[in-house]
Amino acid sequence: MDLEKHAKADPARPAKPDLIKHAEPPALRASDADRDRIADILRDALAEGRLDAVEHSERIDAVYRAKTVGELEPLVQDLPASGARTRPVAAPAPREAAESQMPVDAENLVAIFSASTRKGRWRVGRRTNVFSLFGSVDIDLTEALFEQRLTVINATAIFGNVDVRVPENLSLRGNGTGIFGNFEVHTLEADDPEAPVVVVNGYSVFGNIEARPKRGKLIADLHQRLRKRLES
Repeated sequence: MDLEKHAKADPARPAKPDLIKHAEPPALRASDADRDRIADILRDALAEGRLDAVEHSERIDAVYRAKTVGELEPLVQDLPASGARTRPVAAPAPREAAESQMPVDAENLVAIFSASTRKGRWRVGRRTNVFSLFGSVDIDLTEALFEQRLTVINATAIFGNVDVRVPENLSLRGNGTGIFGNFEVHTLEADDPEAPVVVVNGYSVFGNIEARPKRGKLIADLHQRLRKRLES
C-alpha cells in the first residue's frame, strides 16, 4: 500500500528547478577580425573628431584586452558603424600608385634556432605574427611604410628574443606577459593624433620581448601622408 501511495504521489511532485532551468550559452570569444573591426570604427571616429586622442587611446587599449564580443560592442555603441559613410575615392599619384598595389594584411616572422630581420623601406601589414624559439627576430619600423593607422604585432618568444624598434613620432603601446622572461614596451604617445599606432602583444617564456623608439628616427612625411590617406 505504501508503494501505491508513493507511485501516485510521484506524478504530482513538481519537477526540480535545476532540471528545467536552461543554462545560458557561454559568451562568444572575440577573434582578431572582431578586434580589427572595432579598431577600424575607433580609427574613423578619431579622424572625424568624434573621439579625442585620449579617448581613442583608452578604447584601443580596451579592444586588445577584450576576451569576448560582448566586451567589444560597448566600446563603439555611441559611434556610427565603419563603412556607413561614403567617401570619394581619389586617384593616387603616380608614385603612390607604384608603391601601393595590394595592402598587406598579415605577415609571419619565424626564427627557430636562427635569426630573422625585417628592416628598411617595407610595407607594414595590419598584423605581424612573430615566433622565436631559441632564435632572434629584429623588427625595425623606422623606415617602414604605414598604410593603416593601427598596426598590431603579436610576439611569442620561447628561449628566444624579439626586438622591435619604432620611429619617435608614432604611438607605441603594449600588453604582454613574461614567465621567467622579460616583456617590456616603452610606451610612447605621439603629439599628432593622426600618427600611426603600434600595439605589441607578447608572451615570453625564458625569453625576451622588447619594443622601444629609436632615438632620432622620425616618419618625415607623417602628417602629409596620413592627411592624404584620410581624405581619400
